[in-house]
Amino acid sequence: MKMKHKFVDTIPDSLEENTLYVSIPYSTVVHKCACGCGNEVVTPLSPHDWQLTFDGKTITLYPSIGNWSLHCRSHYWIRENEIKWAESWSDEMINRNREWDKRSKKKYFRKKNRNKFFDFFKNRE
Repeated sequence: MKMKHKFVDTIPDSLEENTLYVSIPYSTVVHKCACGCGNEVVTPLSPHDWQLTFDGKTITLYPSIGNWSLHCRSHYWIRENEIKWAESWSDEMINRNREWDKRSKKKYFRKKNRNKFFDFFKNRE
């Protein structure tokens, strides 16, 4: 399935099918679920969440989109504006991934805050 993309300041109230809405000011990409269920999928952009690549023509998001909290539980990649379906995950795989993500975010923010702390004192010298 081919997606199109639109760069927007804010996400519109009504989303078009097969469209990625990219808001750089809010570091967010929103689209309707690729399975057709109609649910909105929000992917926050950050060094620890999703990363966006724009090659001048297409959008790629990394990592995959796993809609584990939606009824459809769809799982796919968005690569160069194309949906690439991924394997379904078991509840155990989803829970392991959520735990890993939680630990990874905690470690990331602890390191980021520690660097801010040291930068504060380094700048005072």
